[in-house]
Amino acid sequence: MNLLKTGVLMAALLGLFMGLGGLLGGESGLILGFGLALATNFFAYWFSDRMALSMSGALPVDERQAPGLYRLVARLAQNAGLPMPRVYLISDRQPNAFATGRNPRHSAVAVTEGLLQMLSTDELEAVLAHELAHIKNRDILISSIAATMGGAISFVAQMLQFQSFFGGVHPDEDEGGANPLGLVGQLAGIIIAPIAAFLIQMAISRTREYDADRGGARICGDPMALARALRKIEYAAERMPMAVNPAVSHMYVVNPLGGDALQSLAALFRTHPMTADRVARLEEMASEMYGYPRQRRPLSGVRA
Repeated sequence: MNLLKTGVLMAALLGLFMGLGGLLGGESGLILGFGLALATNFFAYWFSDRMALSMSGALPVDERQAPGLYRLVARLAQNAGLPMPRVYLISDRQPNAFATGRNPRHSAVAVTEGLLQMLSTDELEAVLAHELAHIKNRDILISSIAATMGGAISFVAQMLQFQSFFGGVHPDEDEGGANPLGLVGQLAGIIIAPIAAFLIQMAISRTREYDADRGGARICGDPMALARALRKIEYAAERMPMAVNPAVSHMYVVNPLGGDALQSLAALFRTHPMTADRVARLEEMASEMYGYPRQRRPLSGVRA
């Protein structure tokens, strides 16, 4: 299913770039859009993990540099039956994490310094297990590709906007006025491209988070540890949003831009499920597994 989604996503990008190219440049624009889409699709498949890590400012660490984190990831990966992923650290005080890569043998897990500082050991373990579940479910490829495509579409939108400000719409020598078709095309690109990037992210983010929550809880064996971690991460994200490229925001365990604080937005326009819904499902899972009472622990000791 994820392979099919990836194909649909690539085809959608091809159609979008060709449509914008044809609208703005006729036949030559159509050809240019086709070539740009092919290049983006190729780059997204083979190098999307590197792009996602670079856009997040993640740096690789080994067992010598981060022994506790590295050994914890190694143990959880062994429990999940996965190859050892590369481990990355992001210099940011907000607690958060994401996984990327095109398959389990070419995967990476990135965590922020804030995650290591703010969570207890069992909560950290649960978040890492959640990210390993993404790898095990093989949904990291489509997530990474979406991040690359979102960045590419945003770049195209910025170029169109730049062109419109600096001579993108040329006067029609025969008519003595602006070319209305060119103006409409540029406005369409400026408006549609960011919407398309957002829809790409929104379309893949929600159900996979529920699946990764459940899979991660099984890997670490403690659904309530993940529930507590999600509450802490959401609490922190609302108060200290991360300065991260929006194109990769859907990859994190909780929206790093503080999106969960925007309660006035309809659920349809969220890149992540409501954290309260995720916690409720984990509480149900804990009740089924161990007979835990359905109760919520206060966010004591969380540093804002």
